[in-house]
Amino acid sequence: MKMINFGTTGEKVSEMALGTMMFGQRCVEKEAAKIINASLDAGVNFIDTAARYADGKTEEILGRHIGNNRKKIFLATKTRLDTGLSIAANLELSLKRLKTDYIDLYIIHWPMTGMNVPEIMKELNTLVKSGKVRFLGCSNYPAWLFAHSNSIAEHNGWEKLISNQIPYNIIERSAEIEILPQAIAENVAITVYRSLSVGLLSGRYKPGEVIPPESRVGDKAVLARWLEKYKNGMNFLFDFARDKNVTPVQAAISWVRYSKAVTSPIVGISALDQLEESVKAFNFDLTESEYENINKAFDSEVKEESSGDFQKYRKELFLIK
Repeated sequence: MKMINFGTTGEKVSEMALGTMMFGQRCVEKEAAKIINASLDAGVNFIDTAARYADGKTEEILGRHIGNNRKKIFLATKTRLDTGLSIAANLELSLKRLKTDYIDLYIIHWPMTGMNVPEIMKELNTLVKSGKVRFLGCSNYPAWLFAHSNSIAEHNGWEKLISNQIPYNIIERSAEIEILPQAIAENVAITVYRSLSVGLLSGRYKPGEVIPPESRVGDKAVLARWLEKYKNGMNFLFDFARDKNVTPVQAAISWVRYSKAVTSPIVGISALDQLEESVKAFNFDLTESEYENINKAFDSEVKEESSGDFQKYRKELFLIK
């Protein structure tokens, strides 16, 4: 597994981050323990979780099975702002469940209407100064909110956000507008969830076929709509994967990895055999022409009516030196 620089932290993390959202839900604890150990054996040292996953059970499972490997792991967890508790109180609950005295990357899970950004950044800074948190991140922040938060932190001499976690895949590409260019310009670590677009790119679903009633995908209406809209792209991707002797999962993750703005795709694993398949995706690199051909097949680039070059410059990764 390739090790990469994590933004401005000076830390090296595995390019693949192990996503644990299904631990304690679709993935029973015994299987989760096997996945954790096999991930470490494969060179994956970056584990992503959240306090809300399985109502805290996911963190508890990790706490019971990380054990003596804690110092080998770059551990990220997330907290929401709408729990009724302070950020510090939520951190204490996560530390207890994870059986650790520090978090490597503590993430605000979602922004919310009316959030008090100065108070949030002040409290996060206090947690870093306490030694209970090493680095700060956010998830699902628009670029302006990320910059606004860090401007406040810099003005006050507080710790800044160093990462943003976003959904990104061949179909869901809105992050290409300003978020990814910002990441290049400011060396923001970008972690990506939903690389397979709610399972659409996994090969489990085929255009023209009925979605199985036992499917666990959350929004079947969205899945059905995208199956129809992107059927040509999906067929192209599946044929491409077969020709390259890789799986659709590996091809789709490689598409995400192609962007120089992406640090680590988060790969959610609920069964041990999924881990082996996913790890292989990090040894399969697309060429420029292959990447562009997949883009053309999906025709999923964010489109806006524009006269002139403003739209183009919003997505340009290397506008500045």
